[in-house]
Amino acid sequence: MNRTEEIISGISVQAEHAEQNGAPATARLCRAQIALMQGDSACGRRIAAWPGHVLTDAMPLRFTGGLHHLFRMGEAPELGPVYACELTRQDAVDAIVAAVVDRHDAELLAWFDGPPQTNEAGRSASFVAALHWLASRTTDRFELNEIGSSAGMNLLIDRYGYDLGGVRSGPADAPCVIAPEWQGPPPPKTPFCIEAVRGCDLNPIDVRDSAAADRLSAYIWPEAQARFARMEAGIAMIRTRGVDLVRADAADWIAARLAEPQEAGVTRVLMHSIVWQYIPAVRQAMIEAAMAEAGAKATSERPLAWVSLETNRATFRHELKARFWPGDGETQLLGEAQAHGAWVRWLG
Repeated sequence: MNRTEEIISGISVQAEHAEQNGAPATARLCRAQIALMQGDSACGRRIAAWPGHVLTDAMPLRFTGGLHHLFRMGEAPELGPVYACELTRQDAVDAIVAAVVDRHDAELLAWFDGPPQTNEAGRSASFVAALHWLASRTTDRFELNEIGSSAGMNLLIDRYGYDLGGVRSGPADAPCVIAPEWQGPPPPKTPFCIEAVRGCDLNPIDVRDSAAADRLSAYIWPEAQARFARMEAGIAMIRTRGVDLVRADAADWIAARLAEPQEAGVTRVLMHSIVWQYIPAVRQAMIEAAMAEAGAKATSERPLAWVSLETNRATFRHELKARFWPGDGETQLLGEAQAHGAWVRWLG
């Protein structure tokens, strides 16, 4: 397989993934990038010469985010029938995308410069299920440290309400209740308390800025209406009372957090979702080494845990995993989840 075939294959797989997750219009817009590769637009040339791994970099979704932004801003109304699935022929979609690119080539080109900020609050449901599980094994008090926090939607984890297969959690008066389709038995009912939540990102998004909030919303697949409601609720909560989110490299930030004094009776937790693939291998190794070192020092009074919801690159499934110390820190597969929180399959 030559490089062009690799890029086309990556785009096709991303399109199939979108289709399988209820986003057929997004899938067609992904496939339209294959036709763009044959043209002479700057976007087409950027796609055809993509230097990295198409799927790991989420390259097709960078472009679809740009298209959605133009539509939301009223700059590309012809995309409306595509998003509404009124226009489904791929050649017709290709023609519309080519016309939009012809008018907005430079603006769309800039969307390739960074990965999609799919900051999805629905993933907090998986985190909370894992915390219920951990509470029955470590302590019932947690200090949460999230890397790749983006705009901080999952840093609101203690402000959302949850219905996890009948297990209710979170504030009774939460302005947003996350209730994914639950598959399998419910998680343990063990109650817990979140003492602190903080996060970092290389390029955090401040949703108090309207332009930043609009960009974040553009990455939401237009077919997923429930996600827009969660995003709006999250933005409102952050604008009312912010989150502890700083600009930092994940490896450096985690090393600093692990070096801080830890309160007795509180489990220190590293958590992250759909971000590991964007962290360079050398920085991944640094985080793993820091966690292993801290885990070796963990005690029953000051436990350590690692909770992640990340893509298995072999199966393209999003796996919820947990490790905790003291002990051997063995990885436990707790379940699988839809990337944007629509459903959780609990394995426990």
